[in-house]
Amino acid sequence: MTRPAIPTEIKVLVAAAFVIAVGFGLVSPVLPAYARSFDVGVAAASVVVSAFAFFRLVFAPAGGALVVKLGERPVYVAGLVIVALSSLATAFAQSYVQLLVVRGLGGVGSTMFTVSAMSLVVRLAPPSIRGRCTSAYATAFLLGGMLGPVLGGLLAEFGLRVPFVVYAVALFIAALVVAIWLKDARLRPGQEQVEQPPMRVREAWHSSAFRAALLSGFANGWCNFGVRVAVLPQLAAAVHDDTWVAGAALAAASVGTAATLQFSGRWADSVGRRPLVLAGLLVTAIGLGLIGLSNGLVLLLALSVFSGIGGGLLNPAQQATLADIVGSDRSGSKVLATFQMAQDTGAILGPILIGLVADNFGFAWAFGVTGVVALAAMLPWLTAEETMPEMEMAPRR
Repeated sequence: MTRPAIPTEIKVLVAAAFVIAVGFGLVSPVLPAYARSFDVGVAAASVVVSAFAFFRLVFAPAGGALVVKLGERPVYVAGLVIVALSSLATAFAQSYVQLLVVRGLGGVGSTMFTVSAMSLVVRLAPPSIRGRCTSAYATAFLLGGMLGPVLGGLLAEFGLRVPFVVYAVALFIAALVVAIWLKDARLRPGQEQVEQPPMRVREAWHSSAFRAALLSGFANGWCNFGVRVAVLPQLAAAVHDDTWVAGAALAAASVGTAATLQFSGRWADSVGRRPLVLAGLLVTAIGLGLIGLSNGLVLLLALSVFSGIGGGLLNPAQQATLADIVGSDRSGSKVLATFQMAQDTGAILGPILIGLVADNFGFAWAFGVTGVVALAAMLPWLTAEETMPEMEMAPRR
């Protein structure tokens, strides 16, 4: 069967995602140093980093409600503008308290455009290529996230405030592009069709796949967005006492994910969502579960790549599952916001709790526990329904 091409509107969102990710990568490596320039310690600088994620988590339900009331496009553009203003204000902060407040408020805008972007992909992606569309979107974010820190380091040579200004400009451009190019995109039914009410979380909860996705989203946040980013660099420094190794380990994981995303979306559209989610969780569990036993640089980098493959298998299938559950004829922003909250919760709790395990029992135990979290998330998927429209082999529970 011939599958349709990725719609132009999705390509616009993919391009915007790349710009957003590059901009976020610009500020990520300089934010801790910028915070410490206000004469605060490591803990206070870390709070500035965490404030963004905390506000994302807290505002997620309101973000979903805004999308239901105002629509995906206005909330997406408004979210980008809020983060742009936050970044601009961050560049001109005069005290640590100002920095903490304006950076935290950026998390509000981030939730707005994240939830609305997920909803836009759901509404605009043809059902038969949802895996490809979500894979393209994830690839853009990943590649932008890889390029951004490199450019951010170069821009920091002109001053720690410069990357934040450039980030703001990039976000304003992305907001303008989306506002113009998606202006005529059809998200609502025509006059001959009846507008479907937004999907409630209670309704989605009846799907075993949605319940499973909440747990795998939590595990994905814990493993790939939390522990990998915050704890893996510290393991790398312990294995090989050289500053470049931490970045090399993260880059190796990103390479594994980026390479896998080139085909995992198509697999999710052909063999089904559930097999890809299970495979992704299993590979993540093995890769991160064993990486704490690394006693040399080669093994560390090899397992980093392997763990990255897990994320590349998991994400498109997981996002496509959510799109299948919501469908393209109604808004599912509250459902998507709930999933985003589960993922953000894992990303926040994972580094904290695994950091405590590492401090008291060592990296081997810490990453072993991380592997168990990924394995545990597989359990509900073993009996979850297959949501791919052409399959739907298992009965709904």
